[in-house]
Amino acid sequence: MAGIRFALEGKSIFVAGHRGMVGSALVRRLAYENVRLLTADRREIDLRNQAAVFRWFSKIRPEVIFLAAAKVGGIVANNTLRADFIYDNIMIAANVIRAAHLVGAAKLMFLGSSCIYPRLASQPMREDSMLTGALEPTNEPYAIAKIAGIKMAEAYRKQYGSDFISVMPTNLYGPGDNYHPEHSHVMAGLIRRFHEAKQSNAPRVVVWGTGTPQREFLYVDDMANACVHLMKTYSSPEPINIGTGEEVTIAELAREVAAAIGYGGEIVFDATRPDGAPRKLLDASRIAKLGWQARTPLKDGIKRAYAAYLSGRHTFSG
Repeated sequence: MAGIRFALEGKSIFVAGHRGMVGSALVRRLAYENVRLLTADRREIDLRNQAAVFRWFSKIRPEVIFLAAAKVGGIVANNTLRADFIYDNIMIAANVIRAAHLVGAAKLMFLGSSCIYPRLASQPMREDSMLTGALEPTNEPYAIAKIAGIKMAEAYRKQYGSDFISVMPTNLYGPGDNYHPEHSHVMAGLIRRFHEAKQSNAPRVVVWGTGTPQREFLYVDDMANACVHLMKTYSSPEPINIGTGEEVTIAELAREVAAAIGYGGEIVFDATRPDGAPRKLLDASRIAKLGWQARTPLKDGIKRAYAAYLSGRHTFSG
């Protein structure tokens, strides 16, 4: 049900994946709440290791969990590291959700992804379109792992009454993003490519794909605000979308990134590279009814993301 009030004040809150872009944004946002924040890096706990996860949860006993840990990447990483993406993400979801149940956690939020929806889903994509059609082939293993996490949270809710919820953010960008030259998401890949082209005075920048797919982008700190808002106000077995309701083509996005960085060369598109789904826009009407909307316009968000890139607040992991 929506409209309930779940108090975070005074609770111990575990942000799983706190070093990633999403997790670090949640840590920044939770600093404004009166909570006891819990984090653990990979040296302390490998979330793919069931025994290690169960030991840690049994010892620490977090009351609230934001499950933001995941193996993530752009279209190339998803398409080439298929076994890693499905195994790592299923194991992380299964271990953390089970451990949260075993220690009697008061609430858990599982962060999914818009890629759970069918490749040719009606636009904008409603929450009830999950499992109604074929997935985008390039990221199918990741999407299946995320669907498994959503269904696992739903199952624990139905069988045990656990207050576990799932949220579906749209494409995210901002501080802490991964700028790996092959494995990054589109926004991070464009920022790095145009920055390097500007530094080297390159006459042109090649953008993967045709430039025609339409995408929606959400600044990661807006997403963190949404997650905290939903943790306080949402309790339902159905997943809920987090989006802006606005979309741009990849070609338009490339021009916006070039302008923010100050690159004035030619932009060309490599149609031999995969486009992915032709359009991905979330229906964000449910979260809007709960009183949340994004605050950061795309132009401002790109400038902030680039500033974070220049300051070194990013990774280059594969």
